[in-house]
Amino acid sequence: MTSTPLTRSEAKELTRRRLLRAALRILDEEGEAGLTTGKVSRAAGIAQSSFYSHFRDKDDLLRSLWYESGGRLLRSVHEARVAARKEPGDKERHRDTFRIPLEAFVRYPELFRLTLRARHDPGSPLHDFAMESRRTSRATLVRDLVAIGFPETTEADRRQVEMIADGLSALTESMALGHLEGRYPDLEECVDVLMAFSRGYLSLLPRRADS
Repeated sequence: MTSTPLTRSEAKELTRRRLLRAALRILDEEGEAGLTTGKVSRAAGIAQSSFYSHFRDKDDLLRSLWYESGGRLLRSVHEARVAARKEPGDKERHRDTFRIPLEAFVRYPELFRLTLRARHDPGSPLHDFAMESRRTSRATLVRDLVAIGFPETTEADRRQVEMIADGLSALTESMALGHLEGRYPDLEECVDVLMAFSRGYLSLLPRRADS
């Protein structure tokens, strides 16, 4: 059997994927300092000149890397929250809403750390992008919290749900950093803490009139 030749657009997308995978490997093995367009091109098995057919520069590559991995993570976590909302008695589905982001952060530790640094460094070329990613993540979480019953009618309502979203995001990132630093070796223990935190903020849900 002969394989069907790739179209030009398919071949270009395949090369782009190879570059992204190569960049992730280098980033995790050598950190940001080891990430150069030449090294990424060699690791992907293409000429360096071809790199610029896909990305403007290293920062564009990093933005694409975070956009794609971050986008997948947002979708996965949102889907987990929807599943947990549909089956409120299923404890494991609730745990998945915390386990999925933790596992994603520790799977690509250098990308995670790079994003945190860029967020707090206005001089970083990735600062604006990191901040926009944070705002998108927070907005998604706020919508998911409203979907389970948190009100957003008044300004005080909106402040409360945003505070919960910020608290949950900060705690999740702290748990991931603690795991990467070896202080919290068991991710399931981190999930336990996040579950306990969720019981606290869920107690703020307005009581239904028929309950």
